Amino acid sequence: MIQVSIEDLLLSGAHFGHLTRRWNPKMKRYIFMERNGIHIIDLKKTHELLMQAAESIGNLVTDGRNILFIGTKKQAKEVVKNEALRSGMNFVTERWLGGMLTNFSTIRKSIKRLNSIIKMETDGTFENIQKKERLVLSREKEKLEKILGGISTMNKLPGAIFLIDVKKEHIAVDEARKLNIPIFAIVDTNCDPDLIDYPVPANDDAVKSIELITRVIADAIIDARQRSEMKRLHADEEVDAGKVTETRKKGPEITPPDTTAAEGAGIS
Repeated sequence: MIQVSIEDLLLSGAHFGHLTRRWNPKMKRYIFMERNGIHIIDLKKTHELLMQAAESIGNLVTDGRNILFIGTKKQAKEVVKNEALRSGMNFVTERWLGGMLTNFSTIRKSIKRLNSIIKMETDGTFENIQKKERLVLSREKEKLEKILGGISTMNKLPGAIFLIDVKKEHIAVDEARKLNIPIFAIVDTNCDPDLIDYPVPANDDAVKSIELITRVIADAIIDARQRSEMKRLHADEEVDAGKVTETRKKGPEITPPDTTAAEGAGIS
């Protein structure tokens, strides 16, 4: 069960929005009040929508879908990377390459190239090539790893994306919408919540706010994966138990005695 309270959100500074002059009117329904020229977000609604997002993302994971974490702004990078790794999901924390979703077939070729160079490093191939060529490959790997390292194991489009800062990640949002990929996101007062399937109204600049909300999403994913694994193990146990029961019903196979020798000796 995912645990987070309104007080936790308050302590993280999740309620602080942007300056009132920078707001998006579509966020009005999530704003509690204005204070000193800053919009204050209604944390009751934040809590409610965060719990809904956590439940929905858990359901997607239970159905076998993977979630792509996205956060390329400075204060989000480390948090997004750590929580994605903790929950066993892919992530993008450097520059978003246009076409990462809409042109994934091309991106996948670059991922294969990266994995190929990594394999060359580990299987001894590097030892058999010239130093100059080795240097060129190492530089290529470094460049690819910086951009694609977080998705090096992603062999298909994600089942959903979770991102920090809708405005900064607008290209990722546009691509996901074109492909009907569900979008989960922290939505600050300067954003358009209508672009997001599962908006969580909150401060997307404060590290503590980003940490708390991203952790809740990651916890929901981990919880869903654990429940799926327990369900799978239970199903396997039921299958095994069914096989044992069927064997008992049939009983052991009884082989009739061989009477050939006895008949040959005249015994009846």
